[in-house]
Amino acid sequence: MTSVRIWVTGAGAVAVLVAAGAWARGSSAVDAGLWAEVRPAIEARLVTQAAGTGYGETMPSLRSRWFCRAEALDLLESGGQVHAGVDTLCLEYGVRGGALVECGGAQIAQVVRLRRDTADGGFRVVAEAEAPDGAGYAEWNEEHFSPYAESRIDRPMESAGLRTAARAHFGLPANAPVRDC
Repeated sequence: MTSVRIWVTGAGAVAVLVAAGAWARGSSAVDAGLWAEVRPAIEARLVTQAAGTGYGETMPSLRSRWFCRAEALDLLESGGQVHAGVDTLCLEYGVRGGALVECGGAQIAQVVRLRRDTADGGFRVVAEAEAPDGAGYAEWNEEHFSPYAESRIDRPMESAGLRTAARAHFGLPANAPVRDC
């Protein structure tokens, strides 16, 4: 009887280790080469969609502009199409008195479908969706993302790269302060 308990305990420990390994492997499941191909199309689409929606855009003197980035959560290519679960961060920046001003922004998880563009070999976004606000948010994410990806949604995304790009766009020095709009 003791050997059976030891065997069951050992099998249980192995199952836990295998499950933990599968969970941890989720972070490396994104094909970096494919992500490098689809990311520019996703980020360009985000900037296009954000244009015209910001508070800073109501003040022409700020010359505000949107800067966006995406992080892959899930990525699957099949039959010339790519299904990308992404977490996105878009921030609106302008410039005033030698300082970068942040006027607004949002972080949103989305599911984006892309198709290879035969004209230039790149990808173009053909569809996208995001969870509804409020009721149904958690259920939608559960239905559209893997468990590993879902666990990463709503984690704060780093904005330093967006600030660097904004400073360069506006011709500001790398140490220019960031202020509220």
